[in-house]
Amino acid sequence: MKKFAVLLLALSLVFSFAACAKTAPAEDTADVKGEGVMTYAEYDAAALESEVVVETYVQAKQSWWNDQATLYTQDKDGAYFIYNIACSEEDYAKLNVGTKIKVTGYKAEWAGEVEIIDGTFEILEGEYVAAPVDVTDKLASDELIKYQNQLVSFKGLTVEPSNDEGAAFLYNWDGSGAEGTDSDLYFKASVGGNTYTFVIEYYLCGADSDAYKAVQALKVGDKIDLEGFLYWYEGVQPHITAVTAAK
Repeated sequence: MKKFAVLLLALSLVFSFAACAKTAPAEDTADVKGEGVMTYAEYDAAALESEVVVETYVQAKQSWWNDQATLYTQDKDGAYFIYNIACSEEDYAKLNVGTKIKVTGYKAEWAGEVEIIDGTFEILEGEYVAAPVDVTDKLASDELIKYQNQLVSFKGLTVEPSNDEGAAFLYNWDGSGAEGTDSDLYFKASVGGNTYTFVIEYYLCGADSDAYKAVQALKVGDKIDLEGFLYWYEGVQPHITAVTAAK
């Protein structure tokens, strides 16, 4: 009888633990915003030129100059392009990938790009690094705008001529730049029967970066995969941070 009772007790404990495992709430992975801070949905719905307050995470730094910084940032629900935010050189050095910041500024739009301008920020505790979202199948759809400024990827693209002379890329949008200067790189690639323009921003990925060198080595007809931030200028014009041969 003792053995039977012990066996019943053991079985009841097993089933109790199993029940707890099934009923325990899933871990909450949503961002918890501070008091007075907008969710991404609230920011997205805010009127242009209105003041906005967001908590977000640095994903890349584009530039610092004259105590102003330009940042690509994102939380778990959406992304925020921070343009020329007030920032000392000392604070700029503290902004690593994943750093959490609270930004107060004004929502603005320039040539289709929605951004936060005239802002200030403070560094908070917390870290988040976004994984790129594959938006290849959304390039030609109205859904693409929902991913504006996010870290994204494009798969299986074909390099197309960037001008009438058949160049695989251009230094600056009109070819006015040159190797060895602070020139952005512009190139075109197609997928699904449509051709799109992509950019290597010099101040984001300079001449020493793998992305810059990879574009300089492109040939028309190459099959490539891309990764970068879904920037907008008179339509989608992603700022690319990685270029690799298509898998």
